[in-house]
Amino acid sequence: MSRVAFPSANSVSSPNVKLRQWLNDIFASAAPAVLTVSFGLSYSVLIFSGPLVPYLPYGIAATFTATAIIAVVVALGSTFPFAVGAPETSTAAVTGILAASLIEHIAAADPSAQLLGPVLLTLSAATIITGIVLCSMGLTRIGRAIRYVPYPVIGGFLGATALLIALGGVRVIADRPLRFDTLTSLADPMTMYQLLAGAALAFMIYLMWHRSRNPLALPAILIGGIVMAHIAFHVAGTSLEQAQVLGWTFQSPPRASLTTPWHLSDIQNFPWQALPGLVGNLIAVIFVTAISTLFNTTGLEVATGREANLERELTVAGTANILSGLFGGYAGCLSLSRSLLNVSGGATGRISGLAVAAVAVIMLVADPALLSYMPKFILGGLLIYLGVDQLNRWIVESRRRLSTLEYLSLLAIIVIIMTWGFIAGVLIGIVIGCATFALSASRISSIKFGFNGAEYRSSLDRSRHDLALLSAHGKEIHGLNLQSYLFFGSANRLYQHVRTLLLHHPECRYLVFDFKLVTGIDSSAAYSFAQIRRSALESSVKLVLVNLPRTTEKMLRSGEFLSGDILVMPELDHALEWCENEIIARHSGLEQEEGDLQSWFTRILGSEHDAAELARRCERIEVGAFEVIARAGDPADSMLFILNGRIGVTVEAGDGRTTRVRSLGRRTTVGEMGLVSRQPRSATIQAEIDSVLYVLRADAFNALTAGNPQLGQKLLTYFMSVMAERLAFASRMIGALRR
Repeated sequence: MSRVAFPSANSVSSPNVKLRQWLNDIFASAAPAVLTVSFGLSYSVLIFSGPLVPYLPYGIAATFTATAIIAVVVALGSTFPFAVGAPETSTAAVTGILAASLIEHIAAADPSAQLLGPVLLTLSAATIITGIVLCSMGLTRIGRAIRYVPYPVIGGFLGATALLIALGGVRVIADRPLRFDTLTSLADPMTMYQLLAGAALAFMIYLMWHRSRNPLALPAILIGGIVMAHIAFHVAGTSLEQAQVLGWTFQSPPRASLTTPWHLSDIQNFPWQALPGLVGNLIAVIFVTAISTLFNTTGLEVATGREANLERELTVAGTANILSGLFGGYAGCLSLSRSLLNVSGGATGRISGLAVAAVAVIMLVADPALLSYMPKFILGGLLIYLGVDQLNRWIVESRRRLSTLEYLSLLAIIVIIMTWGFIAGVLIGIVIGCATFALSASRISSIKFGFNGAEYRSSLDRSRHDLALLSAHGKEIHGLNLQSYLFFGSANRLYQHVRTLLLHHPECRYLVFDFKLVTGIDSSAAYSFAQIRRSALESSVKLVLVNLPRTTEKMLRSGEFLSGDILVMPELDHALEWCENEIIARHSGLEQEEGDLQSWFTRILGSEHDAAELARRCERIEVGAFEVIARAGDPADSMLFILNGRIGVTVEAGDGRTTRVRSLGRRTTVGEMGLVSRQPRSATIQAEIDSVLYVLRADAFNALTAGNPQLGQKLLTYFMSVMAERLAFASRMIGALRR
């Protein structure tokens, strides 16, 4: 029986599903496409203002050429499939500054020289160079280095850009820049009416679009403004030609050719003498485009919860700018606002970005004569709003995120950029940022925590007599655990702290510095340590340095800090042990006499008879230095009474290394808890010096407790007292470390 093959449900529905997704992406792109057209027109009049107004159709063509190319490349190559690329407000602002700077140089050299060819050639070259730099940053992964630029520098840079955008809006409306020497001409009544109209439109955008962010609100405001303006012209009896003469609308522009309006032969007529003066503005275009790419990418990451490939985004942006420059456009990048608007509309694929590019292509073939119906205050007001909105972000809102010193630095950078240009602002801003960081870092304490010998001791277990001495005189030892990088500010604060410590603790005889968490020091810090040494000598205090890195030691030796009266030891535990030994030797006046086993046991048990019974059940052994007595994992079948010598307890630290966790001196015990619990040993026991031990094995302990329960109870009581002392010491140590 043959089987009848039916088409699967997936094969039937898949084309329909894909078609619905494409249609959804196209509909979702409507709002960002409208914004792209509105912003594109405002960017055109921002860049092609002043002497370039007659060439505005070419500016519109350059804008939408750049928009179409950048939107296509970003849509096809971005990590985010719904990304929309286009010229941004900040990139358009610095591009306009570059064009204005070139015009000033040309006018100064030859007022009759052609402007359009050199300007478009410069914008194209700047965009290509920007693209090459962005691609290099992406391919070499050095783009991440731009994130090390201090935030006040970036904020000041973008704040100055926002101010220039707002001033550009005034220039679009009034046909002249806002400067001290032009204030009188701006006071003309007609110009004032036009500026008030632009300000009113900016305020309407704030009220109706800024708060709601409805994608249809901005186009409705702009179209409504155009309609209301022409109604006002009609009521006032002003014709379109009269409105153009009065400066209310743009002049009727000629149709611009889509071909590039310059040729390779024009390169030889380029004003090369103006090139050195353009370098700073060229770097500003590169810097702003890179910053915008990085900020918009990370902002889109946070907003959508998707991780982006930063190197890929830089490479895509670089490729888009290279192609844009080759076809006569200018710089742009991924747009955060339009991408978020796209994804909020339901876009999931790359068709949405391509649809925005298609709208930009349509604008290229639109009749430029329609621009004569556009009142200047509409696009100028939009620019004023964009500039003021960015100023609010970087000047007003940033005040809550920055300290007073950082905020003042941001304002200073804005003033410097507006006075001397972008390069001077960035360079001086970086210097200000470094100085601000140094001042802020100097306020951070270089001391992680401090301690004295009464609350923090070495891991060496000592007899009760020695412990009593250390409890009484442990404050002769003071330790400081240092951290971070020590330089002129933090090191001087450390010196002041040491002076105060020695003043308030005259009993201090040993001052221990732990450099374990110190990342480095500079020459001024070495001088501060020399001051610490002089203060220590005056107070008869011995300085002990531990965990000293080789580079730090070299720096201190070059500063003549290290000498014979300063002790350098590899780790803190051994340094504390040495200091404790010095205290015990000085206060006892005599070496600890070697007590015999009987007298020691009598002191423990309070009975000579019980001491003799315990000694009879122990086995005497002698071990040499570094001899292993028991290893971790061995059965805990015995305990040790250390009559003379010293025993170390070590654990594995990984990579074949071991760490000493405790050291036990004469007349101490080890292994008593294992003897009681019968658990495998958790650490290795090794003699550190030649030692005499007495071993109480498990069978002897069982026989002792069975035959003499009272003696067994005394031993258990002793074990508990030893553990209580160790636990109390551990608690004090934890308390010191948690400071």
